[in-house]
Amino acid sequence: MSRDPEPLIASLPAISDESVVEILDWLQAFVVGFESFYGGQIRRYYEERSCINRIQPEPMNPLDDPPF
Repeated sequence: MSRDPEPLIASLPAISDESVVEILDWLQAFVVGFESFYGGQIRRYYEERSCINRIQPEPMNPLDDPPF
C-alpha cells in the first residue's frame, strides 16, 4: 500500500511558520513512537525481503576448491 504523497503535498494550504514547526514536531514524534511500537514488525518485513535472504548461494563443492 504505497501511495504517492505528491497530490496531497501539492494541495496543502499556506500556514504560518509557527504552525509548520508545530506540525513537523508532532509528525516527528509520531514517527518515533510508531517505529518504537512497530519496530519489530518493520525490521522483520525488511529482513524477509532483503537480497541476502532471498538469494541463497549454491553450496561449494570441496573438490572444486583449488589447493592453493
